[in-house]
Amino acid sequence: MKKLLVTGGAGFIGSNFVRYWRSTYPQDVVVVLDALTYAGNRANLADIEEAGKFRFVHGNILDQALVEDLLRSYELDTVVHFAAESHVDRSILGPDAFIETNIVGTHSLLKAARAVWLEEWKGKRDVRFHHVSTDEVYGTLGPADAAFTEKTPYAPNSPYAASKAASDHLVRAYMETYGLPVTISNCSNNYGPYHFPEKLIPLVITNILDDLPLPVYGDGQQIRDWLYVEDHCRAIDLILKSNQVGECFNVGGNNEWANIDIVKLVCGLMNEAMKDEGWSKAFPQAKKAHAGNSENLITFVADRPGHDRRYAIDATKSQSSLGFAPHETFATGIAKTIQWYLENEEWWRAVQNGEYRQWMATQYNF
Repeated sequence: MKKLLVTGGAGFIGSNFVRYWRSTYPQDVVVVLDALTYAGNRANLADIEEAGKFRFVHGNILDQALVEDLLRSYELDTVVHFAAESHVDRSILGPDAFIETNIVGTHSLLKAARAVWLEEWKGKRDVRFHHVSTDEVYGTLGPADAAFTEKTPYAPNSPYAASKAASDHLVRAYMETYGLPVTISNCSNNYGPYHFPEKLIPLVITNILDDLPLPVYGDGQQIRDWLYVEDHCRAIDLILKSNQVGECFNVGGNNEWANIDIVKLVCGLMNEAMKDEGWSKAFPQAKKAHAGNSENLITFVADRPGHDRRYAIDATKSQSSLGFAPHETFATGIAKTIQWYLENEEWWRAVQNGEYRQWMATQYNF
């Protein structure tokens, strides 16, 4: 039995991980620590919380004393660290929060783990600090370049990517200097349920449902590798089970798509969905979608500064040493994602608050 502290467990990937873990290991103790910033939503875990299956703590990873108290009080032996500011556009507009949360916050967690696990418990328990990172730390690739491996030099190009790169280095340093048992995963773009609507796939889905423009940066030829979020959760599970302490693992879907092709794919699937009488009545604005062809909503906007052209993950190490392979194809994952947003309008309407709408208007001149 494990006893986990999941930071950022009310966010997109974090809440999916908590759901996955509670379903797979119902006997385990799970404590969620989340500051509930704009992208953290306690409603993401409401049904699990009502069932009394885990403990939610509203707090900040910068509060080292709080983290130490949680580690002691619940005798937690595993930290899965998702908590982060993660939206590149926001990091360009306001990088300070990314430095504070992603670097200083990660350091605060490491100090707490060292104080309790190594100094108080004298390293006598089987513990693990797992840090969830991103492929963006590696920078950008050309069209013919080989995919990122765990040996690719770091070359971050945005304040967000730089803050995650710094946190990766801190985690590794605590292993090398103090002997803290750590692992790191660098994952490609995730998609799926509970994804905050400012990100590409949910933005396209929800804007079609409201008959709003679909903003595409530059020429839309930026390429990303996409992974269904539950497959990411399974990969972390495999890493935690492994005895490969101190290792980094690239996690990806071997699934590269240009942004404009993603947008057109979702448009086509949404056009088909709106042919269903039930959904067309539920979303009358989407039925309009420029005479039933939502591709007409595509709006090219000025590219963002420092926009990386291509990311691609070489997940050979995860496949060979962990036995990881995605369960979902892109076709099945996108279908599940669209279905979830169609069935959960109340959720995404609630998170599209005034601050989100104001940010959208400023970002895309809508």
